[in-house]
Amino acid sequence: MASIIDTKESKYIKACRGDNMKVPPVWLMRQAGRYLPEYRAVRQKHEFLEICNNPELACEVTLQPIRRFGFDAAILFSDILIPLVPMGANLTFGNGEGPRINPPFRSLAEIEKLRSVDPREDLGFVLESIRMIRRELPAEVALIGFCGAPFTLATYMVEGGKPNPFANIKALMYKDPRAFALLGDKLKNMVRIYLREMVDSGADAIQLFDTWAGTLHSSDFKTNVLPFVKEIFGDLRDLNVPMTYFVHNGSHLLRDIKETGCNVVSLDWRCSLSNARKIFGKEMALQGNLDPTVLLGDEKTIRKKVRGILDEAVGNGGFIFNLGHGILPMTPISSVEIMLDEIRGAK
Repeated sequence: MASIIDTKESKYIKACRGDNMKVPPVWLMRQAGRYLPEYRAVRQKHEFLEICNNPELACEVTLQPIRRFGFDAAILFSDILIPLVPMGANLTFGNGEGPRINPPFRSLAEIEKLRSVDPREDLGFVLESIRMIRRELPAEVALIGFCGAPFTLATYMVEGGKPNPFANIKALMYKDPRAFALLGDKLKNMVRIYLREMVDSGADAIQLFDTWAGTLHSSDFKTNVLPFVKEIFGDLRDLNVPMTYFVHNGSHLLRDIKETGCNVVSLDWRCSLSNARKIFGKEMALQGNLDPTVLLGDEKTIRKKVRGILDEAVGNGGFIFNLGHGILPMTPISSVEIMLDEIRGAK
């Protein structure tokens, strides 16, 4: 089933379907997070993974930015690495260290041992979070479920954490294509059933994050990323919900991204919206793409940069205003308010 609440008339859903809007819908990647004092108050009492694993806490922090800013979409508070745990990954988050997967998965034998995931059994707490959030959200606010794409998830698993300089994942890809393909196939199967269950639990849209695919040459993307992503979106097309694909630092891959089967393309700040529109046409909605560091600037700069994006994108096909990556923890609340004021038509 689709969402238990009818959100077809929400601004976000309409923009994803291609509607032109003078005032576009807006939400921010990582909009529930450390820049919010109410979130920091929760974190003083609870660890990050505890919040992700507790439906009541995940619901609360998901709703916090909606209450404060009235964004047009909420995104489930979770992490792209959560579904790797029931597959067999030992996942931890250290203070200021980011995610760690120890031991990493770097051989065919280790990858063969990865377990299949039943989202209802293994990730039921995430699905319950979605049901709770959807009940609490206003009907006009869409709820976005998400997951990491196979290549990005594989990168964390093979590198053992945040990749730098991607040596291990690329070594596996080039030296042991059989192991790499098996890992991608296992992750693809997990992603497609996980996202389907999210929609069945009440998510109105989905977003696939492929944060690290931008490190690849176009030829490697076509061979090692595109087939998996294309199959995921193809499998989920019958759900009839907006499907967004985001590649960080992926300006050189736009023509390849067009082949994935997504219907919304999320762009980082390096991409020209005008050039992207020429590639994708008006049949695909665009999302983006303010540099998150602009929100560390003064009011004049924020308004100028926001207005530049609006002038380039509004009235030229479906468009959702967002950042080009996640909002930074040191971002002032006042900067978000200025951004929203400019988007929503202040003179």
